[in-house]
Amino acid sequence: MEFENLLTLIKTVSDSELTEFSYEENGSSIHLKKKKETVVVAGNVSDAPVMGFEDTRVAGNTVRKEPDIVQQKSDEPEGQIVKSPLVGTFYAAPSEDAEPFVSVGDQVKKGQTLAIVEAMKLMNEIESDFDGKVAEIYVENGQAVEYGQPLFRIV
Repeated sequence: MEFENLLTLIKTVSDSELTEFSYEENGSSIHLKKKKETVVVAGNVSDAPVMGFEDTRVAGNTVRKEPDIVQQKSDEPEGQIVKSPLVGTFYAAPSEDAEPFVSVGDQVKKGQTLAIVEAMKLMNEIESDFDGKVAEIYVENGQAVEYGQPLFRIV
């Protein structure tokens, strides 16, 4: 296979969701595999570096990056988690001297305001996606929160 065709093939695999591809021609073979933005090229190819593929090696020396395995906790708390939809500052109440929107043990309905996250001077109401009881509040009033950070556990 010509080098230009090989580069075109690698680019096509990189742009696709392909997870495995094998090709053999005139005694040379190529094996491409993509997992989590990693492309592994193996087979009877030269040691010449290919642009953008530092982990390309000749078969036998193939480096394969497997996705990190996250073990599920068997003691995960029950219920649904309400996560922060944006980065900002968490506020449990509408103003400093007001009561919090919710406390641990309160019953909540889907759509009910649980808190506010301020981002760039905009106050964004955080609503419950679930009916249930507030089992835990994971953050303190005035604390900075990240996107996807757990805020509440509803059971």
